[in-house]
Formats: sequence, structure tokens, C-alpha cells
Amino acid sequence: MAKCRGCGKEIIWIKTATGKAMPCDPEPVTYWQTAGGKRRIVTPNGEVIACELDGSPDRATGIGYIPHWATCPAAGRFHKGGSHGMRP
Repeated sequence: MAKCRGCGKEIIWIKTATGKAMPCDPEPVTYWQTAGGKRRIVTPNGEVIACELDGSPDRATGIGYIPHWATCPAAGRFHKGGSHGMRP
């Protein structure tokens, strides 16, 4: 498994629908898709979805992965939209 160069935590890479590799936390999470969702989730097939991460278990939309930039304490060291310095 790959490691983040910023914080050293394990990450996985998911290819998004646009063809870019996005670093994600390796633990899958349950999500609830909402139009105004404040969080983002990456599905196993690479869709990036606005969602919430809490709700009624029987109404969950599916399972996805949290983009690592949302949890990485060193995320500010990497600029948005370019090479993040974390690719393998």
C-alpha cells in the first residue's frame, strides 16, 4: 500500500472519472448522497459525490472512500490541481 509523503499514513489511489489519480484513505465508509452534501466521497469506480457521512443505515447510498486531503494534517503543503508530491 502507498504512503502519503506529507503525513506518512497509508493511502490508496482511485482513478476518477476524469482520469486523475486521487489519494484516498484506505478504509471504506458508508455515505448518504445529497445534493447539498458538505463532504466528498470517491466511489470504487471513481465517481466523486457530494454526500453526508451519517444517516440511517437502512437508507445509505453506498460505500466509498474519503479523499486523503480531507483528513491529512499536511494537506496544506500540497497545492490543489497539480502534482501533489504524493504520487507513487
